Parts: sequence; C-alpha cells; structure tokens
Amino acid sequence: MEIRHLSKIIVEFFEKLSSWEESVVRDSGLTTAQAHAIEIVGHSGPIKMKDLAEKIGVTTGTLTVAVDRLEKKALMKRKPHETDRRSYLIELTPQGEEVFKEHHNFHIKMTEEIVSGLTRKEQEDFARIIEKVLTRI
Repeated sequence: MEIRHLSKIIVEFFEKLSSWEESVVRDSGLTTAQAHAIEIVGHSGPIKMKDLAEKIGVTTGTLTVAVDRLEKKALMKRKPHETDRRSYLIELTPQGEEVFKEHHNFHIKMTEEIVSGLTRKEQEDFARIIEKVLTRI
C-alpha cells in the first residue's frame, strides 16, 4: 500500500472518530479534555496528577485547571497521596463514576459499530495492529 494513501485514511479515520466523540461530549457539558480525564481515571482508579497529565498529553498546569473545573462540577476530587506528601491522587466522585460509565458505554457502542462489518479474525487482527502501532507513537 502506498504510504500517501495510508496517511490519508489514517487522518480520515481520526477525523471521523474525533467528530463522533465531539458530538457526544458536546451534549454532556464537558470539554473533550475533561471527558478524557474522566475516562482515564475511570479506567485506572486513583492516579497521580503527573501520571494523568502524561496520559492525556498535557502539562500538569493545564491539567490543574481541568481538575479544578471537574471538582467544581463534583465529578473529581483530589486526595493527598498516602506515601508521597508532595503529590495528590485524583479520583472520581460517585457522580463522576456515573459520567464515566455513560461515556465508556458510548465508546463500547462506537467500537461495536466500527467493527460490525469485520469477522472475528479481522477484529482480532485490527486490535493487534492498533496495539502494535500505539507502542510506536
């Protein structure tokens, strides 16, 4: 396959996923970054600010603003780290857990729709390829 064609379809895939996600997030009253922060904390459980910032791909300063806003919405809370007095853990509140479950269910439905035309073997291959690519970026 020609690399230019592959580049074009990767960008198109990304754009479609992004617009799909944006349409769902827009209706929730959250920003995409806030929804992603909730998603990561929902999957990981309590997490250090530094680690969450790294997973989202933002600075801790940018994340601090997002977490402040999510705390005001009663979706996240900070708690002192038990062994590292200099850091805080970020965790979801019960209301944040509900938002996470809703958003996660959206991702499950979106994934089911994306792979619905693939055989079980093609789905496994697709997952394996994505995982391999993710280790490189």
